[in-house]
Amino acid sequence: MKRYFLILFLFTAISGYAQNTINNYKYVLVPEQFSFFKQVNQYRLNALTKTLLEEKGFTVYFDNSDLPTEIANNKCKAMNADLIEKKGMFTTTVTLILKDCQGNVVFKGKEGKSREKEFNASYTEALRNAFVSLNELPYTFTGETVPTAPVAKAAVPVVPVPTPVPASPVAAPATAPVNLPSGTLYAQATANGFQLIDTTPKRVLTLFKTSVQDYFIADSGQFKGIVLKKDGEWFFEYYNNDKLISEKLLIKF
Repeated sequence: MKRYFLILFLFTAISGYAQNTINNYKYVLVPEQFSFFKQVNQYRLNALTKTLLEEKGFTVYFDNSDLPTEIANNKCKAMNADLIEKKGMFTTTVTLILKDCQGNVVFKGKEGKSREKEFNASYTEALRNAFVSLNELPYTFTGETVPTAPVAKAAVPVVPVPTPVPASPVAAPATAPVNLPSGTLYAQATANGFQLIDTTPKRVLTLFKTSVQDYFIADSGQFKGIVLKKDGEWFFEYYNNDKLISEKLLIKF
């Protein structure tokens, strides 16, 4: 009889856990830095994780940002995203994990792998491959109730990282019309200078160092020109059909 009740208890517990699916959650929190990296948002992997989860249909926030009252008052309404890296000599391997507020695994994907030699490309490809199993899983937010978080001490307010605000456009010569920037570009060091990537992440410009400070030879793949700093702001200047074009850039080194 005791054995019967033990089996029934285990079955009930397992069934209850199985019902805690990704469909119970609208929100996901993404860390600003994964445990196997030494830098915040290294290789733009955290930003890409947030983007891919949003493409799946979740509402996603970084765990250090200002959160809506609904989540701030009850963290159990959100899943916590994490990546696990499997060390390999010639292969980059990462696994996506989604946990509830109590640390229980709600979803664990298949390993995403890449054999790219360059770290940025390798981690990006491995992460996209790690999302394949999640993307194959149907998701529709059901609005079901998730466990209530235990009462905790008042949280220490987190100071949000301010978003760079573009300065007023600097007047350019009549022969060089200025195009407004489309977003912040992030500089990654290379052997000869930098590559500028956006939040996709996609390489937008390649910069080559010169002997002059704040002056680079630039290649966008379509146009070749220069990137230079004028009055504290960065510009990409090049010729298109014999017409000088000047594009203002927001660069974060």
